[in-house]
Amino acid sequence: MNLRDFCLLLLVCFIWSVHTIISKVVVSDMEIPPFFYAAVRYALVAIFALPWLFPLPRAPMRTALVGLLMGGGGFAFFFAGIRTATPSSSAVVMQLGLPMTIILSLLLLRETPDRRRWFGIGLTFSGAVLVMFEPGEFAVSGGLLLIAASAFVGSLAAVMMKQVRGVQPLQFQAWVGLASFPPLLLLTSSVEVGQVGRALEAGWSFLAAVAFSAVIVSLLAHTLYYGLILKYPANLIAPLMVLNPLMTVAMGILITDDPFDARMVAGTAVALMGVLVITVSPEKVARALASRHS
Repeated sequence: MNLRDFCLLLLVCFIWSVHTIISKVVVSDMEIPPFFYAAVRYALVAIFALPWLFPLPRAPMRTALVGLLMGGGGFAFFFAGIRTATPSSSAVVMQLGLPMTIILSLLLLRETPDRRRWFGIGLTFSGAVLVMFEPGEFAVSGGLLLIAASAFVGSLAAVMMKQVRGVQPLQFQAWVGLASFPPLLLLTSSVEVGQVGRALEAGWSFLAAVAFSAVIVSLLAHTLYYGLILKYPANLIAPLMVLNPLMTVAMGILITDDPFDARMVAGTAVALMGVLVITVSPEKVARALASRHS
């Protein structure tokens, strides 16, 4: 990977980490209802990405379903979960998305993981469970369970997206926004109250946060990430994406005063080690080192 693309990947990780912190502030400090926040975000995504909606993809209904799962479905759980969970613990639990994707690929696409990946799956789940358990009591954090649900929905969307062909990144974002906004609008209208009043009370701070979420995160960072995935092998990109939770943990400690005790240290280390075991093949590393010294 050249230096320019590596810097772009760092930028993507940084933007996603900042978004996690901002989302925590929006739903906790500003007390914006999470489904309303998600609905406004994807309304803006649909508006800004509308010029790229056409031509219609080959399978528009499947594209819309994947867009709903990857957009409004996953982030509805995420915004609801981070209301009570810390950004740092959320970043670690979101790493469950990778082993969940492998397991769903096994069930839906008949892709069989090898022993090394099964070991990595076990490590990642063990680390995430360690982070999710509340200290001093035999209970699991409700907020982090919602974060885990968000990871599952995103993983399901990723597996289904393997069967969607010929959709460009910005075109897909247009479908994400279009498919996500109507159900989120219905959801926030049905189960949340006082949304508009709280948004008006938050004022420009909320507008800036939701604009960042829609434009910088969805349209810029996601598009850059899809471009890197198309340019480089996934087994090169995936290990570098570990920088995202590490940045989020650091920001959570510095900005939102997240607790980071021995349990969090151990859980984070085990979960990220599992991610690396899944994504980094020793054989490919050995071949790369051999070619470098030849």
